[in-house]
Amino acid sequence: MTTVRHTDGIEVELPDGRVVHADASRPDGDIAVCSHAHGDHLYSEAPDSMVCSELTAALAGVRRDDAATPSTHPDIELLDAGHVPGSRATLITSKDTEHDETVRILYTGDVSTRDRFYLDGFQPVDADILVVEATYGTPEYVFPPQAELEAEIVDWFEDTADQPVICMGYTLGRAQEIQRLAQRAGRSRLLVTDAIAEINSVVEAHLDVDFGAQPYNAATDLSAGDVLVLPGQTNSLSFVDQLRESSNAIKAGFSGWAIDSSFKFRGDYDETFVLSDHCDHEELLNLVRGVDPEQVYVQHGAVDEFASYLTRETPYRAQSLQQNQSTLDDF
Repeated sequence: MTTVRHTDGIEVELPDGRVVHADASRPDGDIAVCSHAHGDHLYSEAPDSMVCSELTAALAGVRRDDAATPSTHPDIELLDAGHVPGSRATLITSKDTEHDETVRILYTGDVSTRDRFYLDGFQPVDADILVVEATYGTPEYVFPPQAELEAEIVDWFEDTADQPVICMGYTLGRAQEIQRLAQRAGRSRLLVTDAIAEINSVVEAHLDVDFGAQPYNAATDLSAGDVLVLPGQTNSLSFVDQLRESSNAIKAGFSGWAIDSSFKFRGDYDETFVLSDHCDHEELLNLVRGVDPEQVYVQHGAVDEFASYLTRETPYRAQSLQQNQSTLDDF
């Protein structure tokens, strides 16, 4: 019997009684796993060892006070998740001696099937049980092709070269993508905050990439041609509005939520672009078809909507996985 729980992270109790604990703030299972180094998937207290990529461990070390030792496990295979630098999906293989069969459980974490920049998109593998996210799990979220999106942003950077621009993006992931696109457009100066610069340095040390960014601080004068990348969570702070007004800068937002016109108004952006680190609705459907599981659990985002869609429109059994809910599968 395999049990999947959404508690502090995702717990998978295997037929032999061992517990794999993924993306928990305080991992307490037999095997700790971390899919990537975004704060909502990262420990608050480091376990003794953690199954993750070397890059995720290094990023965790600069985002938390204590660092976990990256490890491997013979029953776990890490697969490129395509979400952010270092992100991995987790494929667990376990022997069910009672039924004399092998069970394969796939936990995607946050996932994108698109090849983007220096990231390889997730490639589905066969599994009996799939635990998948659904950030954009409703049909209205279908993104344009990646090359088209990137070309649109590069064109915008080129068209606004006579003005400074302020770009809002997650410190890990989106911020680095924005920098790469600004580089491609040949903008005169690329500026980032200390928090983004710290992430840049770790990514640069592990991947064949150089962002070429300079440090930004309160004494820096923002001028024509500059691109300033700020952490997305600072968007509502008064200094951003003050800087925008004093420098006559254009402020841009980058997110899959930009499909919805209200995103522009909620963030008070001058421009918005549909740049996402997650699968859109169609890509999620193709991911499920590629894995071809006996059971799907949906654990983040539009969980009820995507599970209902799968049940109604596809041959797959699907269930939303709410926090503090357990499920049992007879495998």
